[in-house]
Amino acid sequence: MRVILGRINGFYGVRGWVKVFSYTAPIANILDYSSWQLYQQGQWRNVSVSEGKIHGKGIIARLEEIHDRDAAASLLGADIAIERAQLPPTSKDEYYWTDLVGLTVLNHEGVNFGQVDHLLETGANDVLVVKGKRERLIPFLPDQVILDIDLAQHIVHVDWDEDF
Repeated sequence: MRVILGRINGFYGVRGWVKVFSYTAPIANILDYSSWQLYQQGQWRNVSVSEGKIHGKGIIARLEEIHDRDAAASLLGADIAIERAQLPPTSKDEYYWTDLVGLTVLNHEGVNFGQVDHLLETGANDVLVVKGKRERLIPFLPDQVILDIDLAQHIVHVDWDEDF
């Protein structure tokens, strides 16, 4: 299973460097992986990261196979992924967002709200975007709203009223 960590959103200079929009927190964590998989035009391909660094408010990287501006420009819009197994293990009660996507959300009365479509970072707390008969935004507040996450059963139990 692949995990999307970012996207190539520009090129930098004439020697093949690319600008990277990182989904990791902190953003420089994307550079912890020396091998990326790029998704473009319906295909995945492996690339090696020669070097990378924070540049202004973003990230720039040089890929081994890319040596000029034209080659870098051909990568614009490519998703950057790694294999899920490359991520460090989580501790108890820690989850990667990718692990929560697709889980069924049930409230304490057993009402099925649908599946986690994605998560939002709001600053105060993360939010589960749950899509079922209708879309619900459920705050990710462990022990308050999020009662239990059972990855083996693919279920999130929440203390959330059906009418919200």
